[in-house]
Amino acid sequence: MQSAVRVGLIVNDGKNLAIETALFIQSKLEKEGCEVIRVSSSGGMVGFANPDQHLRTLGYRACVPEGFDSSMSLAIVLGGDGTVLSAARQTAPVQIPILTVNTGHLGFLAEAYLNDLDRVLAQIIANKWEIEERTSLVVSVMRGDQRRWEALCLNEMALHREPLTSMCHFEISIGRHAPVDISADGVILSTPTGSTAYSLSAGGPVITPDCPVLQLTPISPHSLASRALVFSDEEPVTVFPATPERLMMVVDGSAGCYVWPEDRVLIRRSNHPVKFVRLTDHEFFQVLRNKLGWGLPHVAKPGKV
Repeated sequence: MQSAVRVGLIVNDGKNLAIETALFIQSKLEKEGCEVIRVSSSGGMVGFANPDQHLRTLGYRACVPEGFDSSMSLAIVLGGDGTVLSAARQTAPVQIPILTVNTGHLGFLAEAYLNDLDRVLAQIIANKWEIEERTSLVVSVMRGDQRRWEALCLNEMALHREPLTSMCHFEISIGRHAPVDISADGVILSTPTGSTAYSLSAGGPVITPDCPVLQLTPISPHSLASRALVFSDEEPVTVFPATPERLMMVVDGSAGCYVWPEDRVLIRRSNHPVKFVRLTDHEFFQVLRNKLGWGLPHVAKPGKV
């Protein structure tokens, strides 16, 4: 007897619209004979911690929910972009593709919308979809040989002082290259997916998702020579804080911890990319145009009469 198709549902339980949509999707899939495992997206929200009091020794795989494994066909994510970032931590370690359904605001990472849900589910049930892989990073805080904190990252790692407006110093080592010194309010290390997030606001370039690169962007640098740098994602990055006060590290906006002068932050490409379900051709420039207004034609304002 053939086993039922297993589908995950990752839901932002803080939004009534996401909860109501989850009930509809679960009922629809179960009528088609699917086994549905529903979990909260909060399981992927690592939160903020002081690693001197709470060591995250289990590593980034600790976010995978019970019942989620490689036998699952896909997981449907209901929420906004923050929910997608959490869901990526819950699924990437076991390589489950995610279908992102926007119940939030901007929905830059969304593949589907509520007004087209019936067609989307029919396409999923008919198995008419493809997978696009996005680079993810493993971000670890190390003290000597001890891993004190770790999380998976889809967008970016940002390291800065509290408050953000205080300048600090960083020594950054990229692979085999000579270390560089940066004086700035902070630094951002981002993936191509994250190039349209915090890094873009800090003046970094947009990078198309198919480029195998990472990007280092200083936040308000104290030098005209400190500008964004793009380099191969095969190069591991180590950031040494050269500032006597503690720093705050933030990963994807929903995870982070304090970093002390005796610590170092190690960032490396994960062996587990985030897999996105694509129902149509995902034309990246069109997404930039629709979501961020990139490339729209300039229309002159009418002159005063």
